[in-house]
Amino acid sequence: MAAAAAAAGAASAELVIGWCIFGLLLLAILAFCWIYVRKYQSQRESEVVSTITAIFSLAIALITSALLPVDIFLVSYMKNQNGTFKDWANANVSRQIEDTVLYGYYTLYSVILFCVFFWIPFVYFYYEEKDDDDTGKCTQVKMALKYTLGFVVICALLLLVGAFIPLNLPDNKNSTEWEKVKFLFEELGSSHGLAALSFSISSLTLIGMLAAIIYTAYGMSALPLNLIKGTRSAAYERLENTEDIEEVEQHIQTIKSKSKDGRPLPARDRRALKQFEERLRTLRKRERHLEFIESSWWTKFCGALRPLKIIWGIFFIFVALLFVISLFLSNLDKALHSAGIDSGFIIFGANLSNPLNMLLPLLQTVFPLDYILITIIIMYFIFTSMAGIRNIGIWFFWIRLYKIRRGRTRPQALLFLCMILLLIVLHTSYMIYSLAPQYVMYGSQNYLIESNMTFNDHRGNSTLSVPKRCDADAPEDQCTVTRTYLFLHKFWFFSAAYYFGNWAFLGVFVVGFIVSCCKGKKSVIEGVDEDDSDLSDDEPSVYSA
Repeated sequence: MAAAAAAAGAASAELVIGWCIFGLLLLAILAFCWIYVRKYQSQRESEVVSTITAIFSLAIALITSALLPVDIFLVSYMKNQNGTFKDWANANVSRQIEDTVLYGYYTLYSVILFCVFFWIPFVYFYYEEKDDDDTGKCTQVKMALKYTLGFVVICALLLLVGAFIPLNLPDNKNSTEWEKVKFLFEELGSSHGLAALSFSISSLTLIGMLAAIIYTAYGMSALPLNLIKGTRSAAYERLENTEDIEEVEQHIQTIKSKSKDGRPLPARDRRALKQFEERLRTLRKRERHLEFIESSWWTKFCGALRPLKIIWGIFFIFVALLFVISLFLSNLDKALHSAGIDSGFIIFGANLSNPLNMLLPLLQTVFPLDYILITIIIMYFIFTSMAGIRNIGIWFFWIRLYKIRRGRTRPQALLFLCMILLLIVLHTSYMIYSLAPQYVMYGSQNYLIESNMTFNDHRGNSTLSVPKRCDADAPEDQCTVTRTYLFLHKFWFFSAAYYFGNWAFLGVFVVGFIVSCCKGKKSVIEGVDEDDSDLSDDEPSVYSA
């Protein structure tokens, strides 16, 4: 009885450590999301509901990502470094721990589906209807619900397809590797509800992959180079702008002088006059922004921090190269040694090591260094994605819908922003797996293998049990696979799509790096132009640079 109580106490202590760190992460995530959203929302057009929705949706995505290190921590702490299970880690306790993490994913992924397919679309369409002053509250709610119904139907279809889609693998493979592939696909269970949820989340993760290819890959190259190059001088830009104003005013005066005798202007001159007047309004707006920024304390403060920005830019370039090299080696390993496209390019063992795959298991031995590194990776993806969104904007094919700028982002644009970031953060879990497949799959677990040892001072040899790092060659009952890994690989065709998406990510990064190198310095008020539909452009902001 005493031994059982001690084992239970040890198990509880291990669980408390992991979940306490997770609780601290929750508080940090909520604080970060609040500061982040408040930083970008327009002060003139801010809405309470859209602000809360943006903070909540982004926080849920980050909390889901925070479960990844908890999942890895718990499966790793079931075993000793010598490859044996700890006294408390019997089959029932192990299953209970795995179920706890699984229920956490169930809950958070269900909330994400609710946000993506109902709440965020409803709030977005509600504020779109609110722009029409003739409609009442009830009409706004009805119209928003009508448009949101389409998203609900899409969600229902995804759940139905996921629940009943066949997962049978080809039977023409008889190797041991394919037996392990089948085991991994079946390990998470055959519940229709779980399959439906996994399929829906994987579909969103696939969209997140596309967003990451567009925004994150470009942001990883644009962010450090923009920090190094800096922006143009506000004083020099204002001088150029003044010269442009004088030139446009001369053109306007020349055209107007043609009608001094009372004769109407020809159609061509009227069109030209209208264009020059619109150009003049834009230049006047630029002049107000430039005067405001040139005289602000923030510009002087940023100028003093210029050397620090250059250092950060160089650091971010090295971080980006570390990620790109790790991702390239991981993808190359899958191309050369995986079980093929029919398995979703599942890899058996690490044949080509990459820096992050070697670093994370080492850091996990000094708790909680791996937590810190994963948090840094996720935050890095958030900031580079944000840099990509700020540089590219939110587009619908060739039509720019919104710009994202500090202190001047409309409620609808803020919802779009958090939706994109939510999808990118969902894809981050697979991106971390791509960077460190062994770590995400097994953590720092070891298992025992029989090894024949020959001793010089004895005749014959002896068989010893030596620990080895867990991989896909380990016996099924010796290593516990994380729930995150099983969620990511429930459907092999999504894994195959992620594999090809990683190559596209690398290609966009290279192209984005070349483009960013060729581009000159950004304007200190970049984004203030004549085709802007963002009404908040008229309010100068000291943080717009």
